[in-house]
Amino acid sequence: MSARIVIIDDDDSLRRVLEYSLQEAGYAVAAAASGEEGLALCSEQRPDLVISDLQMPGMDGMQVLQSVKRHHPETPVIMITAFGTVELAVAAMKVGAYDYLTKPFNRDELQLTVAKALEFVGLRTENRRLKQDLHDQRDFRALIGSSAVMEELFETVRKVADSDATVLITGESGTGKELVARSLHAQSSRRNGPFLAINCAAIPRDLLESELFGHTKGAFTGAAKDKTGKLLQANTGTLFLDEVGELPLELQPKLLRTIQERLVEPVGGDKMQRLDVRIVAATNRDLELAAAEGMFREDLYYRLAVIPLHLPPLRARRDDIPLLVRHFCAKFGAAAVSFDPAALRTLSTYPWPGNVRELENLVERLLILRATDTITEADLPEKFRQAVPPSQAGSSAIINLPADGYPLERLEREVVIQALERTGWNQTAAARFLQIPRHTLLYRMEKYAISPPGKPSS
Repeated sequence: MSARIVIIDDDDSLRRVLEYSLQEAGYAVAAAASGEEGLALCSEQRPDLVISDLQMPGMDGMQVLQSVKRHHPETPVIMITAFGTVELAVAAMKVGAYDYLTKPFNRDELQLTVAKALEFVGLRTENRRLKQDLHDQRDFRALIGSSAVMEELFETVRKVADSDATVLITGESGTGKELVARSLHAQSSRRNGPFLAINCAAIPRDLLESELFGHTKGAFTGAAKDKTGKLLQANTGTLFLDEVGELPLELQPKLLRTIQERLVEPVGGDKMQRLDVRIVAATNRDLELAAAEGMFREDLYYRLAVIPLHLPPLRARRDDIPLLVRHFCAKFGAAAVSFDPAALRTLSTYPWPGNVRELENLVERLLILRATDTITEADLPEKFRQAVPPSQAGSSAIINLPADGYPLERLEREVVIQALERTGWNQTAAARFLQIPRHTLLYRMEKYAISPPGKPSS
């Protein structure tokens, strides 16, 4: 695709010469006779380069430069100046102009300056993409685990990464859902495109539509200029919708339509824009249950969950704790520090309600406060030392059945509760864990009046 250039010059003759020379060199050129007209072209076409005369009636070149830098900061501007106003051109460079051309200049000088400016844009873009790639690769290495459940997850990520199918990542808070999303992006053919994340729970309901879809100037009070939403900003890349279960019901049909039709309509706009982005969503809620209860659109749930991925809680993969501890020690620049066996055994008894994030925070705190290069059980906070070993916790003691018998229904109820607790009350994951259909699990929950903590039984 040819680079897009906007020329702004009130001199009709010079403007036509510039336009012809650059079109002959293969560029897509649009020309304007005034600063106001030129800025309108910039808003419409989002050019790769702007060439503007410094001295023009009405809006002069310095005002044009300032406006372009304010609204399109990545777009380089070349100024055209007469011999006697070079000082003004130098002043323009100090406030953001890429370069300047002094009249009269020949075609070769023009084309060389333009080529250098566009090369600069390309290098900057490539540098940004390389940094993003390094960031993504680092995040993929941060997915640590050798347990069977994690190896299965890694294999699934490798298989689906290069697909454009939507992915729904489920799991408790702190399990690393965004790391999985970044891994999917880093291993996909979209890795050179942007990875953008938006937390649907962190943005006020009134602003979320604008953040996702963008808006046009005047669409609502305070919309002083056009804004590109996250969906279009992520074009050719991946958009990560974190906490998608918190997406307002009234906004869900618009997102569903966008995913299905691959078209985006900004708030207040009347033109649909083509979308080329992969959607990866994450939630700590049971969206299938939310859909059944009318709290989330069922059609959107199935559209998001084309490929479901579940991240287990840390308590379900305790064998990974020593590996994670070593990783965090290295991450915080303390690879020589070790945890003695007693400390690691104690960490393995803790239920980890905050999951991997909680473990990372603990390791960082212990490294800061340590007196030696060996962390012992005595160094751990008291709540960790008081944790009950898994073999003694909850209903698992019923494995040793009493001599006088034990009711089968009570045993079944406690097994169902333990499976739900182990999976953070994710019913789909609990059903998978128990190797039964989800509707069978729901029947058992209703039969035994089982409901999540804090929610009354029906």
